[in-house]
Amino acid sequence: MAGPLEQFEIKPIIAIEIGALDLSFTNSAAFMVAAVGGSALFLGLCMSGRALVPTRWQSLAEMIYEVVANMIRDNVGSEGRAYFPFIFTLFVFVLFSNLIGMVPGSFTTTSHLIVTFALAAAIFVGVTLIGIFRHGLKFLSLFFPHGAPWWTAFILVPVELVSYLSRPVSLSVRLFANMTVGHVLLKVIAGFIALLGIFGALPFLFLIPLTALEIGIAVLQAYIFTILSCVYLHDALHLH
Repeated sequence: MAGPLEQFEIKPIIAIEIGALDLSFTNSAAFMVAAVGGSALFLGLCMSGRALVPTRWQSLAEMIYEVVANMIRDNVGSEGRAYFPFIFTLFVFVLFSNLIGMVPGSFTTTSHLIVTFALAAAIFVGVTLIGIFRHGLKFLSLFFPHGAPWWTAFILVPVELVSYLSRPVSLSVRLFANMTVGHVLLKVIAGFIALLGIFGALPFLFLIPLTALEIGIAVLQAYIFTILSCVYLHDALHLH
């Protein structure tokens, strides 16, 4: 029986090696492509027959749209509308990556720290550049709270700087840890069912609500990842 951590093993599908550089197309890359393709296909099919009175599928797509739109409006403000395409794409990609990972035998790309950190680092660099281009040197005031006595700068600036630089770490670890722990727990309980045979009815009954909970966590973590990105964007735009 496969161990609970073997589900996270990255395996090459198409080996591509250029000297010492390994550019192989892996199962992780394949499921990232699946998340992009699946989300595009889902939204395309949902909106293919647009009607004044929406169907259930069209209502679902519009609900996702409204969730992201409200997220931006509440956390960024009217200036955040220009960044709606990116925020919407980010939310849908993380959501589908999490949900695809719930399919038995699939691969959860967001359970790898390198994937979540790459997303978080891209967001961190992006919002930082937005803040610098928008405010110039005034962007540095983000590291010194308005109204604080000048002599507290020796303490506040290092603290604020460390807090700011830790954003991509905390953002990526939160998503990675939640997805990894949940999948490990599901695999361990499933292993008990296989070992106990006919007596595995009890852990099987426990596995059903746990799976439902993990699906809820997958959706929630996509929401949290996106809403924190909106908060960081707000700071870059408004400097407070």
